[in-house]
Amino acid sequence: MKRLGVILLICFSVFSCKNEVNKTETKPTEKKLEAGNDSLIYPEEVHFKSIRQVTFGGDNAEAYWSFDDKQLVFQSNNPAWNVGCDQMFLMDAGEIFKDKVPPMISTGKGRTTCAYFLPDNKHIIYASTHLKQDECPDTPLRKNGKYIWPIYDSYDIFVADLEGNIVKQLTNEIGYDAEPTVSPKGDKIVFTSTRSGDLELYTMNIDGSDVKQITNELGYDGGAFFSPDGSQLIFRSSRPKTEQEIKDYKELLADGLVEPTEMELYICNADGSNLRQLTDLGNANWSPFFLPSGDKVLFSSNFEAERGFPFNLYMIDTDGKNLKRITHGETFDAFPVFSNDGKYLAFSSNRNNGGGRDTNLFIAEWQD
Repeated sequence: MKRLGVILLICFSVFSCKNEVNKTETKPTEKKLEAGNDSLIYPEEVHFKSIRQVTFGGDNAEAYWSFDDKQLVFQSNNPAWNVGCDQMFLMDAGEIFKDKVPPMISTGKGRTTCAYFLPDNKHIIYASTHLKQDECPDTPLRKNGKYIWPIYDSYDIFVADLEGNIVKQLTNEIGYDAEPTVSPKGDKIVFTSTRSGDLELYTMNIDGSDVKQITNELGYDGGAFFSPDGSQLIFRSSRPKTEQEIKDYKELLADGLVEPTEMELYICNADGSNLRQLTDLGNANWSPFFLPSGDKVLFSSNFEAERGFPFNLYMIDTDGKNLKRITHGETFDAFPVFSNDGKYLAFSSNRNNGGGRDTNLFIAEWQD
């Protein structure tokens, strides 16, 4: 799950907005929700009862809970923590890293992305380029006037313990293998790979066996998560349609790049069947995550933005109805992830960064 961060907000400003954006729908509720009184909560953010800021500097994102909700693993490039690009860090739930450094549990070599706890709460999986280089790989951000993401073919997926020791390599194919997440049932991993020549979703058992291709349509299928019962997948996709879009997509992919400015959400069964498009909003809709009930999804989008930003969190039913805006920031909110008990929501935001470029982690107490 590539991180957009503040750089993306700046880059998106050069793109024209949609001719007309869809209006969010409001659904009457039986009880009136009121936002918490914390200064970090905007008055319209009625689903946040309380909130705390966890990190204070650098780009911090993709904080994922352990199965017992006692810890989180996240990625950061905070220069104060002596890293040059994203590495994986561990924290106990409730910790705040304003004057201290969390333990790094990746190798410190290459670049990492998308760590996720395994069911034993003692191991994580994550993607890393460290087998190919010790240094951080180059990170191109623009090509031919377009904002791009690099798709490093040196990424593979590894299992590590909470002391940072790699205990197993799960993928060993040529090309990009990254963006792994684990089913709440604890039996499957979903990830994105270029082993077919395109960016498709695959699943495998926790031990790396029984790899199965889940998607097979042209386009960047990534950032997938299982539903709470493990029966469905929600993910983002670029899905180029026109002849020019297909040409541009293939040319970028051949150079190990993708353009993430036009993405919609798709949902399917865990075996790939019953695939359907969930959103049709325009611009970039991404970082989806199921609510604990399994019948709604939170995601980040800039579809209402005139200049490519802000990004805010939205909620939508899994049948595509009842779209509702959840956050009301002016810059960037993304990567919403619920604790397994449904009481807390971790997400990344540019709020309270002094007007700079830092993207920090926040944990909000959620109320339905």
